[in-house]
Amino acid sequence: MDPKDTKGRVKIPRQKMPEQPPQERIRNFFEVPLGLSPAQAMEEAKRCIQCKNPLCVGGCPVNIEIPWFVRLIAEGKFIEAARKIKETNGLPAVCGRVCPQEEQCERVCVVGKKGEPVSIGRLERFAADYEREHGEVSVPELPHSTGKKVAVVGAGPAGLTVAGDLVKKGHKVTVFEALHTPGGVLVYGIPEFRLPKKIVQSEVDYLKRMGVEIVVNAVIGKLETVDELFSNGYQAVFVGTGAGLPNFMNAPGENLIGVYSANEYLTRVNLMKAFQFPEFDTPVIRGRRIAVVGGGNTAMDSARTALRLCPEEVTIVYRRSREELPARGEEVHHGEEEGLKFQFLTHPKRFIGDADGRLKAVECARMALGDPDESGRRRPVEEKGSEFCIEADVAIIAIGNGANPLIPQTTPDIKLNKWGNITIDQDTGRTSKKGVFSGGDIVRGGATVILAMGDGRRAANSIHEYLATGVW
Repeated sequence: MDPKDTKGRVKIPRQKMPEQPPQERIRNFFEVPLGLSPAQAMEEAKRCIQCKNPLCVGGCPVNIEIPWFVRLIAEGKFIEAARKIKETNGLPAVCGRVCPQEEQCERVCVVGKKGEPVSIGRLERFAADYEREHGEVSVPELPHSTGKKVAVVGAGPAGLTVAGDLVKKGHKVTVFEALHTPGGVLVYGIPEFRLPKKIVQSEVDYLKRMGVEIVVNAVIGKLETVDELFSNGYQAVFVGTGAGLPNFMNAPGENLIGVYSANEYLTRVNLMKAFQFPEFDTPVIRGRRIAVVGGGNTAMDSARTALRLCPEEVTIVYRRSREELPARGEEVHHGEEEGLKFQFLTHPKRFIGDADGRLKAVECARMALGDPDESGRRRPVEEKGSEFCIEADVAIIAIGNGANPLIPQTTPDIKLNKWGNITIDQDTGRTSKKGVFSGGDIVRGGATVILAMGDGRRAANSIHEYLATGVW
């Protein structure tokens, strides 16, 4: 196709990604979207009109050169496309699966002004998968060592990004991960059917091949403090410990057997493989009727996970209307296809147990939408006398998370905001403590993988400058 034939490109229909049928995938934990074929990827890539001012690049938190890699796919140069992405994104197979492209790069795609935007995320996934599946993953040429050592606390998206960027600048990087497997929320929070753990492992293995050292079962704040890391020869520390402290409702009955935080529930099923019990000896209550409180992506992940564990019914209980639902539209659509039910404008008031202390029902109240609150969404207001009960033997609370408190508790000269998140200079990732940088959910609260990665890239550049100049 003629590169200048803009009208012809716009007329190409958006390619539909094959998926497991709902009636099949509801019985397994295999990935739902199956990926584009090479022919589909090339056809989709031809839809890009190669804008002179590509807004999509600015819409990407890590500023991937999107038109360039898309053009390479259109030309059938799939390996070259993957390597172009990796110049700015060290986790492309992950981002192509879990990033909300519809709210970022694809939202500002010019092709989307008059039709459907180019499927940037699916093309990113395709290129990364093609490179890996064809054994073409190669380590870039690295510069001579600077002799500088950096400690990265937390092997989540922010920490892994910092590590990859800094090792490519010649620094020695050690990542300390509290859990037994690196990946952070990528391994404990996001279900297998959305992000296969072999994908995360392959991205981690790539960083190791570049020279990143990863130490697991290392709880910084217990094993060593940040100050002790400096004493042991590290010249800079990046804190990316995430937001793993679950929020609860403080409602009566929340301590009943069968009431989980989303963090515990997803960690048991994903990281600790409860879905493969008894092969993996991690029990989780499967239940018959499950209520999931919340409306974000974590709530959707919990609900769709519960559906696969063979209950009779799974219901999302959300205090606002469908229009305010913060979860990705694709995840809501998949959940509805799989049989997920929704109770909108509904707020749990208390959890009711039986004589053995096990959950049997959730008492809820109907809500109405009032004036907008500080988030810009209309505030839910309880309708008096509207109480009713939902039968449930498992409830999963997915209403957000707080910052991991361990580093702040053991490093009191790192300043926090009123919610316990580390405060940083937004342009550099610098904290109030000399030599300490931070980013991701420990700064933002619960956010997206790609925003954490963007924080990691900015911090890596700032750390490199600090190590080179010594100026704080």
